[in-house]
Amino acid sequence: MELFALVDCNNFYASCERVFNPSLNGKPVAVLSNNDGCVIARSNEVKALGVPMGAPAFKYQPTFEKYNIHVFSSNYALYGDMSQRVMNTLSQFTPDVEVYSIDEAFLKFSGFDYYDFEAYVRHIKATVDKHTGIPVSIGVAPTKALSKIANKIAKKFADRTGGVYVMQTEAQRLKALKWLDIDDVWGIGRQHANRLKAKSIFKAYDFTQLSDSWVRKQMSVVGLRLKKELEGKPTLDLEDVATKKAIATTRSFDKQYSDYDIIRERVSSFAISCAEKLRRQHSYCRMVHVFLRTNKFRQDLAQYHRSTVIKTEYPTHSSIDLVKYAIKALDRLYKPEYHYKKAGVIVMELQPEDTEQLNLFSKKNPKHHQLMQHIDHLNQNIGRHKVKFGSQDLGRVWKMRQERLSQRYSTTIKESIVVKV
Repeated sequence: MELFALVDCNNFYASCERVFNPSLNGKPVAVLSNNDGCVIARSNEVKALGVPMGAPAFKYQPTFEKYNIHVFSSNYALYGDMSQRVMNTLSQFTPDVEVYSIDEAFLKFSGFDYYDFEAYVRHIKATVDKHTGIPVSIGVAPTKALSKIANKIAKKFADRTGGVYVMQTEAQRLKALKWLDIDDVWGIGRQHANRLKAKSIFKAYDFTQLSDSWVRKQMSVVGLRLKKELEGKPTLDLEDVATKKAIATTRSFDKQYSDYDIIRERVSSFAISCAEKLRRQHSYCRMVHVFLRTNKFRQDLAQYHRSTVIKTEYPTHSSIDLVKYAIKALDRLYKPEYHYKKAGVIVMELQPEDTEQLNLFSKKNPKHHQLMQHIDHLNQNIGRHKVKFGSQDLGRVWKMRQERLSQRYSTTIKESIVVKV
């Protein structure tokens, strides 16, 4: 019998901060987004205080101070490294691992029929805690969708489950489906949930009682697969790591800008960043999407949010080409009367380098490929952003506002913990 496990790191960003600063254990911890804009991670203590996900930091500053909430800027170097440590530890227990997100992974177990499986999973949980210091919840079931539900049960009733729940019997499956609200079923979005509730489908169990034909008609084959999964019939296997279908570089600015030259420089830099990512995965793009946005929290100012897409004349990963298209898109969007807080560049319609179709009439400059290789080589060997393009501000290094950044304990030698003996 095959079983799937969903391993979910508890309050991952907050837990990463606590690993290297144990004095934070049991205390409220919140982590902010880029440029310290809004709350993107909360410990259980912060949730209990009523601070919502996405709360604007400037609005909730009095709450942070009143309840002595420990607030941190996003430390992506630390979080990424700790995530890799967790995933490496999980790979010791089964070769079949799908990294689902920075703090979640699906594990597949085949040939474990004679194991005391609950004891084995509790051993996995204890090992991750010992090796990384990150607490995890683990839900196990015959399908991926049911393992998601099992994980919710493990986490919701942690005082009884100890953070581990193994769903193996039919009675357990039915009880879980009758407990779970339709809104919380993995793969059912808000629109489908509203449509189902209008049909008096309020629990996951109610969904499984619908006819296959209705689900297929209303929710396509994806919805039908989900129904089968909830019925305990595996239809979803672990997914291989796939090449990205789009690459984005988006940032909130350190403050609001209306000056065209400043915004142009930012958009150019974002396009160059996308081009570098394309070259690292050996891909070309055929489409460039650019957006501009004002500060939605400043309702006293005029609001503006627009985007546009430009199709490239040929597949490219040249920074020179992508800057040209991004600036063309910006010129369509920019209006001087607004104060902009965020912009972004997204490259789409990606294809591998080695599948490019030759075209006798293409305007593509063949010298760009070699030039980009040399620039990437220099930046990799003498330091990031040492070689810049003319559209970038040569005298300014843009940095995110990270006023509450913790140390990069595990990735930067100068910021590692010092033990005094």
